[in-house]
Amino acid sequence: MVHIEFKKRYDPFPQQHLERIAKILGDTDSGLTGSGIGHALASCNIRDVDPINTKWKRLYNAFVAFQNEHQVGNHVIMFVQHVMNPASHTNAPDVFRRWRDDLNTVLAFCGYAVGDDGKMKRVAVAATLDDALQRAARLKSILEHRAVHPRILEHCRAEILADNYFHAVLEAMKSITARLRELSGLDGDGSELVDGAFGGKTPLLAINTFQTETEQGEQRGFVSLLKGLYGMVRNPVAHEPKITWDMPEQDAVDILTTISLIQRKLDSAKRRGVQS
Repeated sequence: MVHIEFKKRYDPFPQQHLERIAKILGDTDSGLTGSGIGHALASCNIRDVDPINTKWKRLYNAFVAFQNEHQVGNHVIMFVQHVMNPASHTNAPDVFRRWRDDLNTVLAFCGYAVGDDGKMKRVAVAATLDDALQRAARLKSILEHRAVHPRILEHCRAEILADNYFHAVLEAMKSITARLRELSGLDGDGSELVDGAFGGKTPLLAINTFQTETEQGEQRGFVSLLKGLYGMVRNPVAHEPKITWDMPEQDAVDILTTISLIQRKLDSAKRRGVQS
């Protein structure tokens, strides 16, 4: 994915896409409040041209008026990022996830997606509605059928909706690094982080009681599996351009399932004291 840079000029959004965005964010029951719409428009320097209309029409008319005047889509992107700031959704994370998923289905046609950080990013453009919905449903359905760990879907939801296997795998690998740092309190990365958290005769963290030879062998195997994922998957994906790295659906599903296994093992990981 490519992050949005507001120094660049972005094409205006088609009116039908603006309407759908407005209906998602201005939904009568689950959308922004009237005062929230006014504040967000003002924060993004979008004139509130129709403040007494229904919420979604108020948003739609503001978007259309701005784009007609300035012929850019930048401020619509800015508005989406403003209202999708995760800090604004700490009391209602389900609303954030629902808005993000609904927005991404529409934004896929324009080559955009909203990430877990609330930022808009460039993704492959979906050609048709069936294409967008089928691609979104296929990979997500496969992963849900395999009952993958919830953190997998949380960390790569936008990429899954865009059917972007390359970046879905990269974001899922990032979820392991984030979890290892969270559990261990360490700041490393890759093999160094794995060794610091789980390596040695007196590891900082253990996925079992670490009492028997069998349990210690399981831990050593877990360390090898983690290092193998970093070496075989994360490092090449992170450093190779997407065009040179073939990531078919089956490979993505298998890798994501393995990452799910890692996350479930991390669920049981406990601190054992200071590592020698």
